[in-house]
Amino acid sequence: MSLPWVIAAAVVTLAGGLVWIYNGLVRRRNRVDATWSDIDVLLRRRHDLVPNLVAAVQGYAGHESQTMRAVAEARASAVSAQGPRRIGEAESSLAGGVRSLFADAEAYPQLKASTSFVQLQQQLTSTEDGVEHARQFYNDAVYGYNNAVQTLPGSLLAGALGFKAREFFQAAPKERAALDVRP
Repeated sequence: MSLPWVIAAAVVTLAGGLVWIYNGLVRRRNRVDATWSDIDVLLRRRHDLVPNLVAAVQGYAGHESQTMRAVAEARASAVSAQGPRRIGEAESSLAGGVRSLFADAEAYPQLKASTSFVQLQQQLTSTEDGVEHARQFYNDAVYGYNNAVQTLPGSLLAGALGFKAREFFQAAPKERAALDVRP
């Protein structure tokens, strides 16, 4: 084989490898974006359900305004948060507020017997489960993407083409702390 053919084969092989790496990075980035979109849909659903829940509880427990105000503030904070880390923290706060609202509702048997309250509670529980599963899929996608961007040979191409590591969607630090279960 002559030298020009060897050089041509090497160039074609190198170009093919670069295309393969680039396409892999794009696929992984798109997977991260798609899984984030799934989380976003579920979070919007949660944000839409929370005012209905507050209104239902308010009808029975109007004097629990501090809890309802805290939930409303947490919802507003969650709606306006940007980036996986901040959204994760805001959503954790909102979830805590909703749990407090459910705990307050335990004191009102008429509320617990209300069909609309029970349906809202079931919808929120289902949405929370969906958020947890979507968070897991998103973090798996981010893990694979970050590995591809930060390891060889992908890191050689990633930085030059604008592929940057992504943030994981994590719980707020207070949710990761150990629970105190003493009576």
